[in-house]
Amino acid sequence: MFSSVLIANRGEIACRIIKTAKRLGMRTIAVYSEPDADGLHVQLADEAHLIGPADAGQSYLDASKILKVAAETGAQCIHPGYGFLSENADFSAKCAASGMKFVGPPPEAIRAMGLKDAAKALMADAGVPVVPGYMGDSQGAKFLELEADKIGYPVLIKAVAGGGGKGMRKVEKSREFAANLESCRREAKASFGDDRVLIEKFVEKPRHIEVQVFADAHGHAVHLFERDCSLQRRHQKVIEEAPAPGMTDEMRSAMGQAAVLAAQAVGYEGAGTVEFIVDTSKGLRPDGFFFMEMNTRLQVEHPVTEMITGIDLVEQQFRAAVGEPLRFSQGDLTIGGHAVEARLYAEDPLNGFLPQAGTLHRLEWPPEAQSLRIDTGVMQGAEISPFYDPMIAKVIAHGSTRADAIARLVQGLRATDVFGLRTNLAFLTGLLEHEAFGAADLDTAFIETHWDDIVPSIWKERAIAAAVLCAFDCICQIRQQQRGPSTPWDGAAGWNMAGLGRRERLHLVLDGVDTVAAIDWGQSTRLSISTAEASFDMLIEGMQLDGGNLSATYKDEPLEATCMVVPDQDKLMIVTSDRVMMEAGFQDLTARDEGAGAGGALVRAPMSGRLIGLSVSVGQNVAVGDPVAILEAMKMEHTLTAGLQAKVMEVNAAEGDQVEEGQVLVVLEAPE
Repeated sequence: MFSSVLIANRGEIACRIIKTAKRLGMRTIAVYSEPDADGLHVQLADEAHLIGPADAGQSYLDASKILKVAAETGAQCIHPGYGFLSENADFSAKCAASGMKFVGPPPEAIRAMGLKDAAKALMADAGVPVVPGYMGDSQGAKFLELEADKIGYPVLIKAVAGGGGKGMRKVEKSREFAANLESCRREAKASFGDDRVLIEKFVEKPRHIEVQVFADAHGHAVHLFERDCSLQRRHQKVIEEAPAPGMTDEMRSAMGQAAVLAAQAVGYEGAGTVEFIVDTSKGLRPDGFFFMEMNTRLQVEHPVTEMITGIDLVEQQFRAAVGEPLRFSQGDLTIGGHAVEARLYAEDPLNGFLPQAGTLHRLEWPPEAQSLRIDTGVMQGAEISPFYDPMIAKVIAHGSTRADAIARLVQGLRATDVFGLRTNLAFLTGLLEHEAFGAADLDTAFIETHWDDIVPSIWKERAIAAAVLCAFDCICQIRQQQRGPSTPWDGAAGWNMAGLGRRERLHLVLDGVDTVAAIDWGQSTRLSISTAEASFDMLIEGMQLDGGNLSATYKDEPLEATCMVVPDQDKLMIVTSDRVMMEAGFQDLTARDEGAGAGGALVRAPMSGRLIGLSVSVGQNVAVGDPVAILEAMKMEHTLTAGLQAKVMEVNAAEGDQVEEGQVLVVLEAPE
């Protein structure tokens, strides 16, 4: 076994690799960029070395810097994790040329599977079924549009060098093709340095099922069964499970054999995943799956395979890299129970899943056990930076049955406590508890189809009510601190000497939206909420406020929330029992934005990022929903649109500018 390893990655996967490497007795060497100086992977490694600034191109993607550190530290091998250089054939070749062992497949296998068009052609020649589409060299926009018309809509535009859901667009109609192609190419160029695309027929009611394969350098290859990754948004996986629900022995055998055939066709070594799209219009059947791509690396969702097989895939990667033959054959492998994984992200499901950046002021996990596993790269007090993927953790549960695994995962998520950033916790539990998910009625459009059930609108109402009441409780506490001993007037109960109802009026900022809230006290508490978009009343029963903890009833359902004052910031963070977070602050009525009144509107950057597109100019008229600007952040594009019919009065940024969260980009003015 190797005596030392350099992990050419960061975050959760770097921590995961360090854990196994240390168990195998290796000295672990981490690399980090400037924003990651205090990262958990840096703290867990035996030693760590700075390799550059935040820009991945000057740090985690700089092969020369990583190889230099490996040589200087005496590392015997380099484990690339996933992402960054993990599927870079040139990096693998440079490792070999410098005498450094790359823990992964040989460069030829990476090249063969790295470009989707070439990989599909290779698989078709090898007898592996592929999705109909165009995979040629001609890349003219008009030509590609004509090819899409021939295939028939809907189609998928996919970057040939893509992965992780980036550089991929579903197109429903011919007139939408050109704009989606341009966006797809731009994102692919930024993420992979290659803007070439292929066109595929979009399979209706598809399931995404992938097969874990493993091969050694001695010609042995096996599959470790399948994973279902159908629950996706924007082609990024959200929930993964193994084995795939409803899988028959006949289909498992056919898919497994096809996956092994794919690996052998390119002389594969190590861990890899062959991804298939499955047509479920006639149920799961051996002739209804098609090759999509092969990921020549460890997958994000590998823990579910580990939990049902009992095999540490990272350990097997090291053993394969050192030249050991596989210690098991296909007949030795069995499925033990069921495992489900949820990806916990710092993102806002109620606002288009916008990534969140900032401090994790509180981060508490349930106790890990044999049936519950937490893979994370952060800890309480850590910063989620705007430069990288905003994953907080993967939470994985195992059970004797699928229902057991789901129940344990929900329990684990509900016992997870995050304060400081909005997360997808509520969204994940909504998915897992949905009746259709429990019944395994799955396809890749599941989230879109069931959105209103997964994220009910009442969550936002409940969060607003909790934010208003907790903000008032905060005012009460401030009053008590200023006046000294508590008086009956200071409590959050509306008391007065006449025994009459009392009204409190608050000018708040809730999630960046100016909000006026009136609280009418009585036997029941009535909230009157008013924003620029809407006004509504809410009746709260049985309210109790105690030191930042709220307990009440709204619409006959319990309403509970916890409030935290953010250190060094004039705002509160309120998390409801639904796991929805809302920021609350108090309006500065002496410093209002010009243009915020009189029908004006400000288009702000929802997060820090780079402005890569500007669609408007001063004097231009826009309608509701018209694109105004395109912001690139955390490797994804975000289109900002006009919220009203208006005239562009100011443009305060230019394409290519790095902008900060909350920065005013465009000022609109509605007609009188």
